Formats: sequence, C-alpha cells, structure tokens
Amino acid sequence: MRTYSDLFRTREFTPLFLSSCFKSAASTVSGLALGTLVYRATDSPLLSALSMFGPSLAQVVGATTMLSAADRVAPRATVTGIALAFALGTAAMAIPGLPVWTLFVLLLLLGLIQSFGGVLWGLLNEILAKEGYLLGRSVFNMMNGVAQITGYATGGVLVALLSPRLTLLMAAALYLVSAVTARLGLTRRAPRASGRPSVAQTWRTNARLWSSPERRTLYLLLWIPNGLIVGCESLYVSYAPNRAGALFACAAFGMFLGDVTTGRFLPTRVRARLGIPFLLLLATPYLVFALRPGVGVAAVCVAVASIGFGASLIQQERLVSLIPDELSGHALGLHTAGMLTMQGVSAALAGGVAQLTSPGPAMTVMAAVSIAVTLTMAPSLRRRPAASPDRQRPEPTAPRERQSGVNTP
Repeated sequence: MRTYSDLFRTREFTPLFLSSCFKSAASTVSGLALGTLVYRATDSPLLSALSMFGPSLAQVVGATTMLSAADRVAPRATVTGIALAFALGTAAMAIPGLPVWTLFVLLLLLGLIQSFGGVLWGLLNEILAKEGYLLGRSVFNMMNGVAQITGYATGGVLVALLSPRLTLLMAAALYLVSAVTARLGLTRRAPRASGRPSVAQTWRTNARLWSSPERRTLYLLLWIPNGLIVGCESLYVSYAPNRAGALFACAAFGMFLGDVTTGRFLPTRVRARLGIPFLLLLATPYLVFALRPGVGVAAVCVAVASIGFGASLIQQERLVSLIPDELSGHALGLHTAGMLTMQGVSAALAGGVAQLTSPGPAMTVMAAVSIAVTLTMAPSLRRRPAASPDRQRPEPTAPRERQSGVNTP
C-alpha cells in the first residue's frame, strides 16, 4: 500500500477517517472555546492551560486500568460510543452559569472515556495491516492538522462573533455527526483478543510491552519531548489572548507539512534517520519566546517547530513493527494514553511556570527541557535493536472469526 488512493479504496478506511475528521474538528473548536471561557472567568494561565490539556491527565488512569479493553471490545460500538459521550459532555459544558470546577469534573470524565481511544488505532491497524499503518496514520495526522488549522481559525471567529458557549454547542453537534458516521459506516467486527478486560490483564500486558528495551525507549520518545512542546502550546491563549487561534492554526499547518513529508515523500532509509533531528526541530524555535516576540514572529516560530511532530510517525512505524497483532489496540492505546497524560502534565507545568513568570519564558523553559530529554535518550536508539521478547516467546491466541464485509446491525 503506497498511495493515498490505495488507502481510500480499502473498505472501512473512509468512514473511519471521516468519523475521526468530525471528532478532531469538534475537539479543536471546543478546546479553544473552553480555554477562552475559563481564561475570561479566572484570568489564570494555569487554569486556561489545564482546561485545554489537563483532562489528558485522566489518561494515566485508563492506561493502568482499562487498556486491556482496547482489544477485547467491539470496535464499531466503542468508537461510536466515545464520540457520543463527547457530544453529550461538550453540550453540558455550554450550560450557562456552570461553575468552573464543574467544567473540570466533566473534562475529567471525558478524559477517562478517551482512555478507550486505542480501539481506533487498533482498528486502523486491522483494516490496513502493518505495511499500510504508517501511510494511514500519516493521513490521519494530516487530517488532524487540517482540522486544527480550520478548527482554530473558525473557532476563533465563532468565539469572537458569538460566544464560547455557543461555540461549544457547535462542537457538540460535530461530535454527534462523528458518532453517526462511525455507526453507519463501519462493519461490526469481533474483538481482536479473547477474554474479559481487567485491571490485572492491563498490568500484565503493559509489563509485556514495557519489557522490550527498544519499545520502552520508543514509548518515552513518543511521550516526553512532544508532550513538553504541547505544554508550550497550552500557553497560546495567555500569551496572545486575542490571537491564540492564529498561533494554533500556524502550529497545525506546520504539523501538516511535517506529516505529509514524513508519511508520503521520505524514503524509508532517510526517514529512519530523522526521528531525533525532528524532535530537536520541534523544540528549538520555542527558545525564541524568551525574547517575547510579537504575534507575527511567534506564528512563524510555531509553524517551523511543528514540522518536527513528524517524528512521532517515524517512531510509531518502528513501534508497530515490534507489536504482536493481537495486542495492537492495547499497545497503540498505551502510546496514546501516555502521550495525552504527558500533555496534561506538561500543560500543568507550563501553566505553573507561566503563573510565576510569564508565558514567553515558560515556553522557553519547556522547550529547553524537551531538547535535554531528546539528547539524553538519543544514544539508546542508535544501539543495535534488541530482539523483541514477543518474537522469542510468542503467546498463543484464540482463533478469531473474521466478519464479512457486510455492514450488519
């Protein structure tokens, strides 16, 4: 599978892609609206950052308790249910007079529900198989970049012309469309693994995935350097309250360029060497924020930096090659859960530093730590990769019945 047309000729890829498009657009619009709403109510960079990215902290709960469900639940019902829950939760946040603490409770609940998000990536891996995963994931990442560009730009206009609460209602409608698209477009499939999900099974599988040194390094590189830069992004609202949408849109544009280049144009041999350089590119432009640049210069810096998000595709490709098929949902869910958890932690750290200093210097601090982490971990990836324990001791799995291509209720 080498071209984008090959992807869209694959059955179920298009409805899965469209459902994710609507969900990404809804997340972008609602995030900006909520961050603006909280900042207006509290005048706090910390609370504003946490309202946009703090709910990701709930992912650590999911990663330690519920991830075993990613391969043991019906994919179509789960993807649909997650989108529907977000539609209801986002609509509830638009209720006038709702206290700020209630907003955070709702966000925490939605963060817990999102812990089942590994089902989506496991389903993508199942639809495309491993040889098509990188190209498929790159398309999803590009879509996310486009959704963010248009979503933040549109969200900024909606917040300015209407209100944050009305914008939240529009986001809830987009989540509902996502749920309907998934329900009508996807085929009912059996779970990838047998048995009941449990906390004990989650811990056993996490330990199995973590036992490989190479996988362990890849997970940490996927979580920490990127997460610290998302901490920088969480300060856009407090850095430029009236132009935050423009900064988010420029960052999304840079991410889009990085994903297109990495997923479509870079040869495999070249791509494999660029993981660490891309992570350094992701952080370095944010050092300029120590000088508190104007919005124009800041927009250029975040666009250039965000090209470096292409590093995650490179590391995911390597990670997928080390994952047993029956654990794909769990393993990719662990990646997502850890990534979102680190984003929440970084948003809290960045907001705390900004509370004590100001947003510009706080971004510089987060970027400097990201560079230090990347340089510290880079040597371990240059060593000869260790053999995966899964390849040495494969675990038997129960036979799984393939469903027909017919969309059944």
